[in-house]
Amino acid sequence: MALIDLEALRKRIREMDFERGTPEQIALWREDVAESRANLVIEDMSPTADEDAMFEMMLDEGVPPSLMPSIIQSLYKPGTRQIAA
Repeated sequence: MALIDLEALRKRIREMDFERGTPEQIALWREDVAESRANLVIEDMSPTADEDAMFEMMLDEGVPPSLMPSIIQSLYKPGTRQIAA
């Protein structure tokens, strides 16, 4: 399966209009994401390296975790890792 195209995803996210997090919020979100990831590992549902990189990039862009699922669903073709045109 192809890796997630982080640069294409980053470009699309930068074009979106939403309220980005402050540096303080992003720091807290990083802690929350790390805790969530640890729970997934415990449950033997570890994210792949490219999924980890995608969520890290989204945090770098100030995407609130509550928006991440809807952004991913809106950009990707169902069942693929290809960004919809």
